[in-house]
Amino acid sequence: MEIQIGINTEQRKDIASGLSVLLADTYTLYLKTHNYHWNVTGPMFSTLHTLFEEQYNELALAVDVIAERIRALGIKAPGSYHAYSQLTNIEEETGDPSAEDMLKQLVIAQETAVRTARQIFPLASKANDEPTADLLTQRMQVHEKNAWMLRSLLA
Repeated sequence: MEIQIGINTEQRKDIASGLSVLLADTYTLYLKTHNYHWNVTGPMFSTLHTLFEEQYNELALAVDVIAERIRALGIKAPGSYHAYSQLTNIEEETGDPSAEDMLKQLVIAQETAVRTARQIFPLASKANDEPTADLLTQRMQVHEKNAWMLRSLLA
């Protein structure tokens, strides 16, 4: 059945394409944060272990919201490591960073997710796609706050 939500097919595809990148960034950030939660060591272990857990739990819920928005636009959501590795702007962690380097890498990744969301916003605005604009606003708020909290631990 044809989708008749007031957003034309080309706009839906363009918005979904941008959201697919945000989904890949969010999933990659989730994986990186979860990895750090498991592997953090040092005097700030308890604080960072708890903070990382709070953040990866929020990210786990966010990937579902983003993927479901892509589906509501009538486009298939990417759902494999391979697809995410091709789409993401966030660098995967392959080393064994110190707690301080984990914080630095997560700040970079959170800020990357903000920039990805911000790039999609004009597409959503032009199409009068308020649900996507709302999702993007919420994601930018979360990632900006997380970056601030992580950055504060580096001061």
